[in-house]
Amino acid sequence: MAEYKRPNTSEEFHENFAQKKPLMNSTEAFYESSRCLFCYDAPCITACPTGIDIPLFIKQIHSGNETGSAKTIFDQNWFGNACGKICPTGVLCEGACVYNHQGVKPIEIGRLQNYATEKVIKAGKPLFKPGEPNGRKVAVIGAGPAGISCACELRTMGYTVDIFEAKDKPSGLTVYGTAPYKITNEEVLAEVEYLQNQLRFRINYNSPITTRKQLDELEEHYDAIFLGMGLGPTATLDLPGVDKKNVIGAVEFIEELRMKQHEVSVPDRVVVIGGGNTAMDAASETARMGAKEVTLAYRRSREEMGGYDFEYDLAKSAGARGLFNVQPVEIVGNGKAEGVRFIRTQKVNGKLEMVEGSEFVLECDMVVKATGQAKLAGFFKLINELELDRGNRIVVDDETFQTTNPAYFAGGDAVNGGAEVVNGAHDGKAAARGIEKWLNSKK
Repeated sequence: MAEYKRPNTSEEFHENFAQKKPLMNSTEAFYESSRCLFCYDAPCITACPTGIDIPLFIKQIHSGNETGSAKTIFDQNWFGNACGKICPTGVLCEGACVYNHQGVKPIEIGRLQNYATEKVIKAGKPLFKPGEPNGRKVAVIGAGPAGISCACELRTMGYTVDIFEAKDKPSGLTVYGTAPYKITNEEVLAEVEYLQNQLRFRINYNSPITTRKQLDELEEHYDAIFLGMGLGPTATLDLPGVDKKNVIGAVEFIEELRMKQHEVSVPDRVVVIGGGNTAMDAASETARMGAKEVTLAYRRSREEMGGYDFEYDLAKSAGARGLFNVQPVEIVGNGKAEGVRFIRTQKVNGKLEMVEGSEFVLECDMVVKATGQAKLAGFFKLINELELDRGNRIVVDDETFQTTNPAYFAGGDAVNGGAEVVNGAHDGKAAARGIEKWLNSKK
């Protein structure tokens, strides 16, 4: 179990948050790429949400054609560099590698992908250019993976694209919500800059779209609108004491950590409430920030936890401990969080029940709520004839990503409720093709 000292400088912060998938050197990439069997029916391609031709890009690396390899990747996934580092490759492409069936370590596809794309980004080597102007304009709301992917694809087809982003940096949760040990801010922003330099889409920062009047203006001046704003803040936790000092949402905590790094102060004892991947990240991050006791508390069993096994193992290796079958009842303390009152739970005939008389207080100095993110239903209801499902997710056509209001398309977390960066990249690209198909049908 690791024990981290509180980072007081940028150097100490980056040491505590050393990259989980460090960049390969050319020798490592050559030998790793030589291991690929180049399967004719490669299951890794099927497992990739963006359908990258993985055997091809690996073969291109092995033959010394790193530029061709990067183009093979970006042709399918505009966030090819970021996804090489932050994708859960162990449950996607690498998890599908045939070597897994032979008791052999799978190909390190993610690191090879990152190796090839990093080469062209650092060199500023252009791979794409805008298509011939077609006189049409598309507005994109949100500069996350879905929004930027949609913009890139549209630019290759000659559309003018304006992105409206509420914050002051691009790429959404890739920079604001991903654990720092998965990817650095510099890497995220460099990829977006690389794409923007080639394809010249416009990003209007600090420009939230929140009113019906703003939507009217977009509808008047643009031929189509893409909704890629993702999700909102951490969902409300209906718990007494949740408004006390030192109680923070996981999304907000991770964003603050990404932006302020070593300037963020984390106390000695932290309780993280939740069982998803964001909870795992928050537990790992607070431990790496020097917290002496980090407890990941979940109301169900370890086996029922929604987070990936490798994410839980990562949190444990950083120093966090799991506490299962405990339901939070109250956050206690005099004005600030001093502990969480829990009651134990158990499964009875498949139903989760509280164990009478089992309440206890776990003392702490900070509580992190990793209880999911709120949907932006209030904003969505401003859009005429936009259908939402029961979970307040936007309903779209499976192929074109067109919504029930034909001028609007959508993708990413606003549609899937919260998935991976690679899913947003896929949706944005597919929606761009859907926009092209719809506008051509109107001729």
